[in-house]
Formats: sequence, structure tokens, C-alpha cells
Amino acid sequence: MGRHSKASRLKHLVVPAATVPALAGMAAAVCLAPQAQADPAPAHAAQAAAATPTGTMSDALSQAGISPAELFAAVRKTSGTTTSRPARYTVRSGDSLSAIAGKVYHKQNAWTVLYWANRGTIHWANMIGEGQVLKVPALPAKIPAAPSRLGPAPVAPVAAPARASASAPAQATASGSYSGASGSYAACVIARESGGNSQVMNSSGHYGLYQFSSSTWAAYGGSAGDFGHASVSEQNRVFNNAMARGGQSNWSPYDGC
Repeated sequence: MGRHSKASRLKHLVVPAATVPALAGMAAAVCLAPQAQADPAPAHAAQAAAATPTGTMSDALSQAGISPAELFAAVRKTSGTTTSRPARYTVRSGDSLSAIAGKVYHKQNAWTVLYWANRGTIHWANMIGEGQVLKVPALPAKIPAAPSRLGPAPVAPVAAPARASASAPAQATASGSYSGASGSYAACVIARESGGNSQVMNSSGHYGLYQFSSSTWAAYGGSAGDFGHASVSEQNRVFNNAMARGGQSNWSPYDGC
């Protein structure tokens, strides 16, 4: 006949975490009691052993059908699963996910575990608020990848309007478009010379609606100080002076007007 082994009651043994230190000491005492009886010990050690209720513990384990070794194994297993890691963490001032991960996991690079576990309450990884309560799951074997973006895109600064130069107001009042009287000789010259831009200055130094040179401008009554920023009315006056003195030859050979 085959031998039938008795099912161990160890799998039904539930050891509360609070009793782990006491039970570990008692289990160790029971396991070491036979050796203590076989080996002589100093008097003070014998007195300490006598104060340990090993006999009572052994009797209780025998009645329960559990050996001291089984109890010791159960205590060690329970002790191994006991952890001080909190299930929740309240964010404090100055905290970041990496700092919190360093506290609860002792690994700052495990901050992504906290981020994905609290995805419903953390919108951006680099933006958490003081007093926010975070779930702290068990540290997985593989740290998850970081999100593609840690925070909102920075807002582009609005460029300040350019400061106008001191000469800008004067130039603005003097500048403008002018075409002259329709069908007139002046309108033809303006169209050919400047296209109506009263303040244009070409590379050869000719200026304005009628593209006066500085010498021609001065010869027909233009103010030397106004050359380069004269008003339309002043340019028309100088042009009329030139025409009155037969100055049409200044433009016709070149413009075909």
C-alpha cells in the first residue's frame, strides 16, 4: 500500500503583519530549542532559555499539525511581502514626479509609473499641484516610456512694435503718392520718372516726383535743406519754375513726354 502524506495546514495559515516580529522570535526559539538542550550553555543563557515558553508553543503547534519549521517559513513569507510603500502620496510644495518617485521607489527615473497611474488627474507631467493626491502603484519590472510632451507649448512672445526714428514723422507727412493732373505734361513726367512716389531717391542721387538732381533742384528755387524730403507742393512749385524757364528739355529727351 502506498503511503498517503497528510496535507499541510501551512497554506491555511494566515499570519497578521503586526504579529510577524513576535512570531518570528517564537518560531526561531522553538526551532533552536532541541539544539539548546543538547549543547551546554552558560548559566545566563540557560536562564533566558528557561524564560521562553518553548514547551507551550511546541505543544500548540503539535496540536495544530504544524511543525516549527513550517511556522518559521510562513512568518518569513509574510514578512517578505510586508512593505512600507504608501498607496497614496499627497503632493507637497516643491515636489515633482521625479522627486516623488525618488521617495517612494528610490528611483527618480520611475516617475513615468506615477504619471501613467494618475493620467486621469495629471494632464502635464511637469505640472502637479500642492495638495494633489496621487496613486502609488507597485513598481513594475519595466519602467514605462515618458509621454511625448511634458508640458504645453510655450507661447511665442509678442514682438514689440518698432520704435519710429526721429525723422519718421517728417518723412511721413512729406511722403505720399501723386500723379499730377490727368493728361498733363507733369503727369507724363511723374509716371515715367517716379511712378508717383514723391520721396523716391535713385542710386544716382535724383529725387522726388520729377527726379531732380540736387543742382537742378537748387537752380529752380528748391530749398537745399528740403532736398530729399520735400513736400509734394514744393516739388510742384520747383517743377513749375523749371517749366516757366523752358526747362522742358530736362525731361523730354529722356521720358518721351
